[in-house]
Amino acid sequence: MTIEQTRDQIVDQFSNVLSEAESLLAKATHETGEKARELRAQAESRILAAKLKLQELQGEAVDRAKDAARATDNYVHENPWQAIGIAAAVGFVAGLLMNRR
Repeated sequence: MTIEQTRDQIVDQFSNVLSEAESLLAKATHETGEKARELRAQAESRILAAKLKLQELQGEAVDRAKDAARATDNYVHENPWQAIGIAAAVGFVAGLLMNRR
């Protein structure tokens, strides 16, 4: 699964959770007593679950970013001249693109 697919799936899931929570809260405004408390509790539970899932995904993203940074650092240390060449080429291309504007 690509990063874009994962991101889209997360956005869809979070949108669904928010829609459900909004619906439950809207129903709770029309109810009183125990039923209203139950609906609010369900909404709060769904929102909390979404927050926890987002925190988990954030942790995974940070871990992946750290792994990528570590791999890049290792590559640069093992291949300094290639890294310099790549950086120079990227800088040259960026300069050409900026010069066109």
